[in-house]
Amino acid sequence: MKTKRYHPLQMLFGIVKLGKNVAFIALFLFVFRAGSDSTFVAYARIAFFILIAVSLVSIFVKWFTHKYELDDRSFHLYKGMLTKSERIIPFSKIQNVNRHTSFLHKPFHMTSIHFETGMTGEDAAITFQVVSEKEADQIEKLLTNLDLNKTSEEYTTEKSNAENNRIENNETIFFHSTRRDLLKASFASLSFLLLIPLIGSLLFKMNDMINIEEETKGLLATMLESWWLLAGLIALIIIASVIYGVLKTVLTYGNYVISSDDDRIYIKKGILSETSFSISKEKVQAFEVNQSLIKRMFGLCEVKLISAGTLNIDDQSNEISTLYPFLPIDQAYDMVTKLLPTYELTTTMKRLPKKALAIRILRPYWAWLIASALLFYFKPTILQSENGWWIVSIGLFVFTFITRILDFMHTRYALNKQFIQIKKGGLTTSLFITKRERIIEAQVKRSLVQKRLRLASFHTINRAKPIRHSVIQDVPLTMAHSFLHWYYKRTNETIITFPEEINKTTEL
Repeated sequence: MKTKRYHPLQMLFGIVKLGKNVAFIALFLFVFRAGSDSTFVAYARIAFFILIAVSLVSIFVKWFTHKYELDDRSFHLYKGMLTKSERIIPFSKIQNVNRHTSFLHKPFHMTSIHFETGMTGEDAAITFQVVSEKEADQIEKLLTNLDLNKTSEEYTTEKSNAENNRIENNETIFFHSTRRDLLKASFASLSFLLLIPLIGSLLFKMNDMINIEEETKGLLATMLESWWLLAGLIALIIIASVIYGVLKTVLTYGNYVISSDDDRIYIKKGILSETSFSISKEKVQAFEVNQSLIKRMFGLCEVKLISAGTLNIDDQSNEISTLYPFLPIDQAYDMVTKLLPTYELTTTMKRLPKKALAIRILRPYWAWLIASALLFYFKPTILQSENGWWIVSIGLFVFTFITRILDFMHTRYALNKQFIQIKKGGLTTSLFITKRERIIEAQVKRSLVQKRLRLASFHTINRAKPIRHSVIQDVPLTMAHSFLHWYYKRTNETIITFPEEINKTTEL
């Protein structure tokens, strides 16, 4: 592929993004303060026009000076006018691929595609903000079919062949969201509650420009005097909230498809704006099963794939690496074992010993102590009570105490062949599963109290963004010793910290 500039529509998308960023400022200066003679407003308008002019020039210069080129093995990215730079990223460094097709992309048959390398720094990712769907398919196919032993001629021959549909190439669809799934997700996500703070935020911003309270004083007095008007308003807000929640869920999770072939996992979602994600099964570092309190009530869970790359497009974080976040727990476990056949889950997990509960309850309550000290110092009036602060303090202590007990009850662990499973959490629970070969560092620690009770804590680290730390506290010393021997069976290229007291232990 010859060196070329990014698609000219990228400038249009840059202008649209600029318009979104300055829309509120424009409304304030030219609508809400349209007739103002204030010197501040006059200079602010001049500064606004200068900002727009500089931003437009910057958008054009960036498009004109940024170029790219692809060969059979890597990306070549060029930028700069007077001082030029070139960045080369091998395809082998790509961890995952993420596509996002907004409603602005669709009329032009364009999309944006994001390649995450797993490296750190601002240049860790490669993003094509506007690219044709055909070119995006070609680039993704290059990465999917990457084979370091192939020659350039073999790649040319392969690219000239007609592309086969992935469904015909051993791809299996494991999940496709239905109306029932979306309705259940609407209530499990509590999205219907989002309309109230959204309206409140809008009114708060408008109140800075228009005295809403003064303008609506008569209307509010009339509504408060008439119970049926007030009841009607409440009913209207409830109906609008439910409609908003369902609509938001449908637009976010509608057309949610999870599939895979022999090598990769594919996730797609969205109606107006479509987002898709693909990752090589070999790149999956671990996976995590999360359950909030309300999801446990509905028997649902969220399964998240963990890789070394992040998923950011246009400065927005996309949780597309999460398998559908409202899956029934049994269906989720079954799906994971099929998507990642090299992973094994076990339902037999060990609980913490009873003495671990004592040590957890007796540990210092630092967060509660700091909060109580602040409450005692400021003594805020709560619910029109000058002594309400100490009730809040007691409430915080009870909440922390109960959370520690729940965490003890939920905590479990298992070493299953080359896999480790760690489950923990209080009101929310998290089950983490990874392979021994994916753990880059393992460590065991013991406090003075743990030494007396013959307990220990072990700590694992996996490659991710950010680095994934998994800690389980207060396991029996024999388990900690078994964990180190289990981990030692892998290569000697990683760091293992053997506490001196465990090395000297003869009683297991």
